[in-house]
Amino acid sequence: MTGPGFLPVRQLVLVDLLAMLVAVRPGERAVIAIDGVDGAGKSRLAAELVALAPHVAGREVRSVSIDGFHHPRARRHARGSGPETFYRDSYDYEAFRAKVLRPFRAGREYVPAVHDVTTDRAVAPDPVEASADALLLVDGIFLRRPELAGEWDATLMVLVPLRVSVPRGNARFPNRPAGSDDPAHEANARYVGGQKLYLQQARLHPPTWILDNTDLQRPVLIDPDPEDPQWLELP
Repeated sequence: MTGPGFLPVRQLVLVDLLAMLVAVRPGERAVIAIDGVDGAGKSRLAAELVALAPHVAGREVRSVSIDGFHHPRARRHARGSGPETFYRDSYDYEAFRAKVLRPFRAGREYVPAVHDVTTDRAVAPDPVEASADALLLVDGIFLRRPELAGEWDATLMVLVPLRVSVPRGNARFPNRPAGSDDPAHEANARYVGGQKLYLQQARLHPPTWILDNTDLQRPVLIDPDPEDPQWLELP
């Protein structure tokens, strides 16, 4: 139990993490990817860091999710519904570059989404202004894929074993098949298989930092070790 005057462990770890993030490219805009499998807790983490920043960072921190740049469902499944198409066809990276990365880098407003994956409809949210030295956190899956490697100033991998991330991710969706919290269940084949394909492609782009987010109350910061590259595997 946490006594009076002591912060919970998660908040202490996030303060340490935020200090490392805001040290990237001080005095100018920077973009950091928050990468990890579905259900790892990336979006929650980004929101927590944004909320914490005004109190401890001394720098504006914004966030955007790659989930706002899904292709329409018909495009995502046009070549089938297996792991390969999940990895290859899920996201419109050119729209993400055009609406977020290029304008943000140029000091202009950016548009945080173009598509709502739930309704499968195009969206047009208001542009977002940011300060001249703002830090933009981008959360999502597949962010260390080779074609995006040059877009980030740093990357954070949120590490969670599949036995934990799959039930977390599935909890967002009603009427899941019985037994589908098992990563090996056939209902997860597209998603787990796609993550495995991705990690094979991401081998040459290790993350800057790793956050073990298995225990949400007690996350652990890990320095990526080239001699023990756990970021290559799906635990």
